[in-house]
Amino acid sequence: MFSRKIEAQIKQKLFKGKAIIIFGARQVGKSTMIKNIISTVNEKTLWFNGDEADVRELLSSTTSIHLKMLFGNNKIICIDEAQRIPNIGITLKLITDNIKNVQVIATGSSAFELSNKTNEALTGRKYEFWLYPFSFYELLQNSDLLTETRMLEHRLIYGCYPEVVTNNDNKIELLKLITGSYLYKDLLMIEGIKKPVLLEKLLKALALQLGSEVSYNELGKLLQTKSDTIEKYIHLLELVYVIFKVNAFSRNVRNELRKGKKIYFYDNGIRNAILGNFNNLQSRTDVGALWENYIISERKKIINSSYIKSYFWRTTQQQEVDYIETDAEKINAFEIKWNKKRKQKSLTFTRAYPESSFSIINKSNYYEFLTDNNRKKNN
Repeated sequence: MFSRKIEAQIKQKLFKGKAIIIFGARQVGKSTMIKNIISTVNEKTLWFNGDEADVRELLSSTTSIHLKMLFGNNKIICIDEAQRIPNIGITLKLITDNIKNVQVIATGSSAFELSNKTNEALTGRKYEFWLYPFSFYELLQNSDLLTETRMLEHRLIYGCYPEVVTNNDNKIELLKLITGSYLYKDLLMIEGIKKPVLLEKLLKALALQLGSEVSYNELGKLLQTKSDTIEKYIHLLELVYVIFKVNAFSRNVRNELRKGKKIYFYDNGIRNAILGNFNNLQSRTDVGALWENYIISERKKIINSSYIKSYFWRTTQQQEVDYIETDAEKINAFEIKWNKKRKQKSLTFTRAYPESSFSIINKSNYYEFLTDNNRKKNN
């Protein structure tokens, strides 16, 4: 059983009078993690799955009296895929307000639906957590540094989805199943998604542009659709935790990009499955992009502070920094290099921002970068 980094935080919030909401893509291990947490708590538990029609009927448009009868003497109520249940926000509010001796835990793979349905109803009544595919930090806690560094190439190609990590013999089949059956499942239930073929083409285009700046206008021309549609679909893909966006950093250099953006995948394996490319690194031309995606996505998994922001930096003269983190006090710039022998790029950034730090992340030191939050006070 792999322990997850947020487990201890969730345990601390049990029976505090608020709902616990766990967001994350399908198949990242939300249900498994909850079962692991519950196994350490000696309380009767009742499970509901929002994918089931009768559960949706039971938990929508209900009353607190009905809910008390439904729950019986169970003390922990788990609602999986809660975004599928109509009026789930009202139901969770009824539980937290009227059934004080019960702890409700709800999971959702679609932030846009679950957030919209719970934000207003559960104001001041919820704790929120985010779960991603296994992080390097989590894998290291369940293994050792030598094993994980030896697995680096494997992670760059097949990623870190829990089933892929624990079922190595079926990794390609599992990744194809995740991308084919689960990746689009919530998106395709939205009324606004009328072009599933376009969604797949867009994901392939984003996978091919990994590590490069993205233009909605250029993507629109490539896919023969409006840039507004591209922007909408990208936003929805962000909200179901398939991709995430990193914006350009801009403060005081006249010729630096101010509106640029890059898009990364939360998991390398998903990106490679979309392209159908599981070739080893020696025969690939996209190793640099895979390495950059891996490092930046892993950083996102371990930084849970809202005031730490992530950026890239580039000028119109093509001077650039791969990755930047900022908070109220510091600017930390990083070059992400797969090939340790490549020359360091110009330090134009540190001249423009003398208060900043600059580091190079490569195969010899990446594990330090992926196990240190750089802000110990956020742990």
